[in-house]
Amino acid sequence: MSEHDRRPLVAGNWKMNGLQQDGLALARAVANEMPKPGPEILICPPATLVNAIAQCVEGSSVLVGGQDCHPATSGAHTGDISAEMLVDAGATHVILGHSERRQDHGETSPDIRAKLTAAHDAGLVAIVCIGETLAERDAGQTLDILSAQLEASLTPAGDHRVTAGNTVIAYEPIWAIGTGRTPSLDDVGVAHAHIRSFLATLIAAEAGGMRLLYGGSVKPGNAEELLAIADVDGALVGGASLQAEDFCAIAAAAHS
Repeated sequence: MSEHDRRPLVAGNWKMNGLQQDGLALARAVANEMPKPGPEILICPPATLVNAIAQCVEGSSVLVGGQDCHPATSGAHTGDISAEMLVDAGATHVILGHSERRQDHGETSPDIRAKLTAAHDAGLVAIVCIGETLAERDAGQTLDILSAQLEASLTPAGDHRVTAGNTVIAYEPIWAIGTGRTPSLDDVGVAHAHIRSFLATLIAAEAGGMRLLYGGSVKPGNAEELLAIADVDGALVGGASLQAEDFCAIAAAAHS
């Protein structure tokens, strides 16, 4: 994927929300209301809904992803789901390293790297999340944190290769997720430019084509200005993805 072929991606992370009836209704509404032509659209429901929603949106332009995967293909890992299981259920993508996984489950960047390899081996596109805490931001450490997380999460092991086709980076300042607060437009621009530059030291020619998403209280009211920033190639949307009208409005802003 070249720098000029980066089609915007708008991904909805439903988190731990959605029972079958409401989830299917939301997925149908997104599939029916999404602007065409438009950005690439992905919805990531809870694992219990991946298969049903993949069937529900089949034939539409909407893609379906998981919210996490285990690095192993199978085994004694109660409560976990493998990348192969997600593919079998109809997923094409998986979110890895979301701050809520890092904080609530103690996941580290090396853990994310192992999951990344598993996702790629299964044929999934991985959305790798990175971001700083409020304390790290206030200490002026944002760019150092982003570099460290990228290097530890993406550095390939063995023959594994990270490419613009199999990996997406989502910058989500932890202090902005679900709080209604967002960094300034300049702050977002600086962070995304730094990510693009640092990726060039890790994966060379792939860096220019890799899509970089912004996440952290993305809403219809701020989507257009956020998505107009250089090196912002789409959005990872949390709460607003649970309302079809809001999610579609964000997608429309990515296309404008």
